[in-house]
Amino acid sequence: MKAALAAWWLQGDVLQVRLQTQPKPQPGQPPLYSGTFDCFRKTLVGEGIRGLYRGMAAPIIGVTPMFAVCFFGFGLGKRLQQRKPDDVLTYPQLFAAGMLSGVFTTVIMAPGERIKCLLQIQAATGETKYTGSLDCAKQLYREAGIRGVYKGTVLTLMRDVPASGMYFMTYEWLKNILTPEGKSVSDLSAPRILFAGGLAGIFNWAVAIPPDVLKSRFQTAPPGKYPNGFRDVLRELIREEGVASLYKGFTAVMIRAFPANAACFLGFEVAMKFLNWIAPGL
Repeated sequence: MKAALAAWWLQGDVLQVRLQTQPKPQPGQPPLYSGTFDCFRKTLVGEGIRGLYRGMAAPIIGVTPMFAVCFFGFGLGKRLQQRKPDDVLTYPQLFAAGMLSGVFTTVIMAPGERIKCLLQIQAATGETKYTGSLDCAKQLYREAGIRGVYKGTVLTLMRDVPASGMYFMTYEWLKNILTPEGKSVSDLSAPRILFAGGLAGIFNWAVAIPPDVLKSRFQTAPPGKYPNGFRDVLRELIREEGVASLYKGFTAVMIRAFPANAACFLGFEVAMKFLNWIAPGL
């Protein structure tokens, strides 16, 4: 299930990264991609179906530990704020617990994001510097050490910490709203869980898109282009393309956000019910 979820997620992610990193067109010239569906068509025609899954190895390797760490971090964040196990947390406390989850996942996400972005854009440029995820990681480490592999970590934190807070808080809020009066949240039906999880994914990305655009630009830039980090990327984008450029790839993100996160939360809830059934005291 996680591999299928990663495959679906990456298909939209390829389009998202290419839209976010496409160069500004010369005066009088059209942009490389006019939008999400144009990017999809050109990728499919130029590279075939494999082009939609460029850089798949890194996310698939990291997806299982990433989701495990994500939900572990949220659970830990909740426990740290509870005096008793059955204490009900406020929505700001749930947001804080979600932010801790974002800190945990960045350790896994940052290098995977760096490798994925580089592999996804090299096909669009026609160059073949990296033969795959492992070769990309080796070259990055050889050129700049561990800092080269983790380039963009601060921006990954800026994206994932507030977005994860919004993600989990929205999910818990929607579950409470969707629970019929007199019923327990734990008895919520699968369609309602899917709806809550999908909408939480949309809220998550509504917060995450601007720093994600900055991250993609920074991680794929040549060494030394942005000496002051994300501040230089932000200044360049605003100066040359306006504030709207911070939402590049919005359509591609939203197309995949609802189904991918709906499936993610449904899988989590089913897994938790199964674990509580086989080991209720765990």
